[in-house]
Formats: sequence, structure tokens, C-alpha cells
Amino acid sequence: MPSHSYWEKNTWFEGIDHAVIGGGIVGVNCALQLRKRFPKAKIALFERGSLPNGASTKNAGFACFGSASEIIADLKTHTEEEVVGLIRQRWEGLQFLRKQVGDEILQFQQLGGYEIFLENDQRLWEECVEKLELVNRLAKNAISTKNDVFLVKNDSFSFKNTHKQLLFDPFEGQLHPGAMMNALYKKAVENNIFVLNNAEITKISSRMGQNQLILADFGSIPVQTISIATNGFSKQFISEDIKPARAQVLITKPIKNLHVKGTFHLDRGYYYFRNVGDRLLFGGGRELDFNAEETTENGLTPLVQNKLEELLHTTILPETTFSIDHRWSGIMGVGAHKKPIVKEVKPQIYCGVRLGGMGVAIGSSVGVQLANLVESK
Repeated sequence: MPSHSYWEKNTWFEGIDHAVIGGGIVGVNCALQLRKRFPKAKIALFERGSLPNGASTKNAGFACFGSASEIIADLKTHTEEEVVGLIRQRWEGLQFLRKQVGDEILQFQQLGGYEIFLENDQRLWEECVEKLELVNRLAKNAISTKNDVFLVKNDSFSFKNTHKQLLFDPFEGQLHPGAMMNALYKKAVENNIFVLNNAEITKISSRMGQNQLILADFGSIPVQTISIATNGFSKQFISEDIKPARAQVLITKPIKNLHVKGTFHLDRGYYYFRNVGDRLLFGGGRELDFNAEETTENGLTPLVQNKLEELLHTTILPETTFSIDHRWSGIMGVGAHKKPIVKEVKPQIYCGVRLGGMGVAIGSSVGVQLANLVESK
């Protein structure tokens, strides 16, 4: 039986012109852009969790556009032109986000990014050095700079079991994902967008040209357009090349005189860490069991968490006493191709999904693309 009153039905669920499913970075940006294009429309944003349920507030807060080894890996499945396009979209998306929210609110710091290489993976290091000129040419083209983007430097961080040299990217930064989403939600409310949390859409349908949402504890809601921005959860609604990918993360308690400052990539980007003030955040390990991590269920596994702690002790903080303060996970959306899927899937039903672990960088721009698509149709 429906649990909502007539007043709630009349206020929130009637006369919706544009419905956005997914309250993460893509969904909120889509709703904000729809408001610019349709100033008098009723716009409703549906988020099934009390907070964004995917990765928007659960990611590591890397303001990056890909490490050298990730770009080299992409070149094996994408053309050079496609790779330049991917880097450019990530870079421009980050600049849009910074301008939209502001560096102070984002707690943005451009401390640079580092890619470190394990001693037993000499082949990867040699491949990166061999192809560094190509990678720099593509990256310089993408972000419109005359300076090399990836530089070889000596490792001065006292890591163990790693190559003596690393790659440094001075353009990379870091930010606070919670502060980012809080600011975007404030903008949504200020722009008269109905933000509905704990509102799970279980199904979307179209009857006689009328699109409808099925809300878990309410029933059918007629809407004009539907924008799906649920990324790793999108298989529930659409049949596209996208699958969920869980990322597990931990953060230490404050560490006195923490020597790690900046953002760091390890093992082709499967592991990543950064300082959060005087704490160390560390995530990754999905490659240990891809099948187990291909899930929409948040959770932690001993396999991944033990590996993260092992690398902290043996490689990243080998001479440092530390303790873990908090652990969590988030759900990304990945596929065989890195390019996001922004398309009309049915009449007046659209999607902006498959962010490929680059939600901070491209989430805002995918939201804009999604709104542009709605307007164009």
C-alpha cells in the first residue's frame, strides 16, 4: 500500500517534467543544467540512498586524468585520437567542476600526482619510459600545454620494494568529494530542484507514449523525460556495455610528520593513495578478484583489505607506525570502452553512464551532455 499522503503526492510526485535517476555528480549536474534550459519546468532528482549510493561521495578524491601506464593501456584498445579525446574530456571536466564549485569549497590542492612502480614489475617501468614521448605528445595536445605532462623523477618518499625513479604529473590535484557533493546539492535546492533521497526507483516504463517511474513505496509516477545517471547500477534499467565495479578504500588515523603529499598511482592504477591532511587514504585491489568486485553491493572483503594493509606495511609506510581509522567501498561503472555512454535509449528516456572510475573528472561534463541531449530532443 502507498505510504505517502495526498499532500506529498501533490507536492513532489505530480506534474514532473524532467526526472533524473541518480543523485551523484552526473545526476545533480544534469538537473542543474536542465534548470538552465527549462526555467519553469518541474525537475525531480531521485536518489535511492540517504546519500549518493554509488561512488560520488565514496571515491578517493583524485582530480586526475589518468596515469602514464593507464594511458598506455588505453592505447591498446583505443585509437590515439580517442585517447586524446578521453584525456581532454577529463581535463576540461575538472576545470568546469573547479569553476562551478570553487577551489576553496572543493578543498582543491594541486600537489601533483606520482606513479610509482614495484621492483618486480620492471617491464611496466620500461614500457612507460619507452612510450613516454608518445604519451606526453598526446597529453599535451589534450590539455593544451607546451610542457611535458609526465616527468621522470627520483623517488624521494622512502618507499620500499619500488623502482628508484617514478613519474611525476604536476597538473594532478586532489579534492574533498563530500564537500563537492554538498555544494552541488545546495545549488540544486537553490534552483528549485526537488531532491528526493531514500527514493528508490525500481522500474521505468512507457505506456501509450507516457513515461513512468515506479517508486518503491509509492507506485507509478508519470513524467515527461527520464535521465538515467546511476552509472554502475544502470543494468537495472538499460542494456548497455556497463558493469559495476566495487572499489574498497581505507584511511589511517593522523600520522605525525606524514611524508606522503600528493596523489599516487601504483600497479597500472589498480592501487592509489593520497594524503588527506596528515592521514593516508589507500584504495584498490579490485584485480585480486574481479568477479567478486563486479557487484552492486557495498562491502569489504578480507582479501582486498589485507592486501591494502600489507602494501602499507611493506611498501608505502614501511618505517611508520600507523593504525586504520575507517574503511568503506563505492560502486563504479566500467565497460570495454572508456568513453561514457550518453544516448537516448527510448523515446524521452536518456542515459549518462559508464564513467570508468573517472567520475570526479568527467561527472560534471557528462551531466551537461545528458542535459544537452534532453534539450535537443
